Amino acid sequence: MSVSLLRCSCTRRGGSGTVAEPTLYLFDGHNLFHAGDYKDLRQLRDELASFVALKGARGYLVFDGSGADESYGPLEVRYAKNADTMLERLAAENRDTEVVCLVSSDVAVRGTSGQEVQKRSSTTFLGDMEAVSHSEDRPHQLRDKLDAETREKLERMRRGG
Repeated sequence: MSVSLLRCSCTRRGGSGTVAEPTLYLFDGHNLFHAGDYKDLRQLRDELASFVALKGARGYLVFDGSGADESYGPLEVRYAKNADTMLERLAAENRDTEVVCLVSSDVAVRGTSGQEVQKRSSTTFLGDMEAVSHSEDRPHQLRDKLDAETREKLERMRRGG
């Protein structure tokens, strides 16, 4: 699944009638993983890291359970005893200073995050990603013209390393 130009409909109208693109994405990790067709969590993480980087945004991918918090470029992977609580907290902390988009199919989380936060179900978000990747036919992409070493260097840079 390519995320090169995903047009997420996580947008809201500003006071002047303009549509604001999100600057912060909050992803419900297990929810997205189970809604999608992913081999493993790494594949999900890599696609979301690419997505937020291409959008010029930041993101948090939050999972229930324990694990080491990690950064992959503009994507932070976090683990919490209760992912829903962390997502709600992150939404509340950032909704006044950023355009926040919460991606979760958990109705309780989407309902408590506040009117200022844009909401997308996991299935809809992934469906939008899928539709855009299938509708784009770009045979002359830059990555097709780069040698393997250069592609690997760029990938390391994208991951923040």
